[in-house]
Amino acid sequence: MRREKSELKSRMHGFLMFLPNMVMLLGRLLKDARVPTAEKALFVAAIVYVISPLDFIPDVLPFIGQVDDMYVVALTLLRLLNRTDASVVREHWSGGGDIVALADSIANIAPKFLPKRVSRVLTSRVELAPAGKILRGISKKDQALVREIAADEIPGVDARSRMAN
Repeated sequence: MRREKSELKSRMHGFLMFLPNMVMLLGRLLKDARVPTAEKALFVAAIVYVISPLDFIPDVLPFIGQVDDMYVVALTLLRLLNRTDASVVREHWSGGGDIVALADSIANIAPKFLPKRVSRVLTSRVELAPAGKILRGISKKDQALVREIAADEIPGVDARSRMAN
């Protein structure tokens, strides 16, 4: 078990070298007309998250501080890959290796290093409350504006799935 964890940590260290290339990839994808607007908004949020000193795990903590950044970028890319053709992403990738396989590997390995609560927050599916509840929640602050959706509530999704939805 300890050897396996050490190997995973070594792989994650290697993946961290790709973080600058992955942020540049998101920037290039922002300019591509084939990328949906909603995905571009998520790219901007992911870039801001990476460069911001305020995030779930501060970047001043060596290694683990960058793992959450890498994880957010990988999840953002995987979401785009689920909604568009992978060739669009590969076309803009300037790093080594296959970006699709790289993003998938990061999404599978990173949660093993993140605190469980942080990992759950980053991968949870949420839904907005109905408009009336949102308005009441803003004015009274007693209503939840978003609700986490449990894996068993999502139709057609295996609760054991590791893939982000």
